[in-house]
Amino acid sequence: MNVDLSGARWFKSTRSSGSQDCVEVAHLGGGMVGVRDSKDPAGPALVFTPSEWDAFTAGVHDGEFDRP
Repeated sequence: MNVDLSGARWFKSTRSSGSQDCVEVAHLGGGMVGVRDSKDPAGPALVFTPSEWDAFTAGVHDGEFDRP
């Protein structure tokens, strides 16, 4: 999938601390969601379809990615 991110408006969570270890998110056309490393804004980004994003955020909410 090739998505043009040049006009994306990236933001960090309001829960982000002042540390440099953050991700940024952008809501894109068609419900797509971009995610990138805030330390490397010119670097690669992941792009999720709406259903992939919903599954990911549900997994976060349910603790699926918590460290043991």
